[in-house]
Amino acid sequence: MKVKDTDILIVPGYTNSGPDHWQTRWENKLSTARRVDQAEWTKPVREDWVAQVIKSVNAATRPVVVVAHSLGVPTFIHAIPEIGDKVKGAFLVTPPDVSNPKIRPKHLMTFGPYPLEPFTFPSIVVASRNDHYCSYEVADELAASWGSMIVDAGDSGHLNSESGHGPWPEGSMVFAKFLSQL
Repeated sequence: MKVKDTDILIVPGYTNSGPDHWQTRWENKLSTARRVDQAEWTKPVREDWVAQVIKSVNAATRPVVVVAHSLGVPTFIHAIPEIGDKVKGAFLVTPPDVSNPKIRPKHLMTFGPYPLEPFTFPSIVVASRNDHYCSYEVADELAASWGSMIVDAGDSGHLNSESGHGPWPEGSMVFAKFLSQL
């Protein structure tokens, strides 16, 4: 699949993705990419966030490829039962462990538990070995339950601008290869 043949939905996590974040850079670079906007980025409400993803997917005019990061991952996954077969692929980066009672801020737990049914579309989970929001082992278990390929990002933190992943060219290359195989 080529970029021009798909609607790429960027689904950011808690507090949104700032101007230096790789999601924002991809949104600006990819001609068919658009962000799923949330009314409240700092006090996420699961039902509201999921409804926005459903609305964005349903508004798409081409097959959808989702690019979700952090809290955007469970948001998207909770939307899957309501979006039918419009999603053709998902690129899921550093899903948080929303079942971990030590996660902060604590209201992120309201996005759990994750549904663990296999997806009906191809997907990749990118996980870091030292992500403070989710252990690699948990991310690997999630990927296995969803039928997703896991990509080991090594010691990369949360794969955001704070961990030095503004441009994130490695991620861009993995995404391009994934897209070409859809």
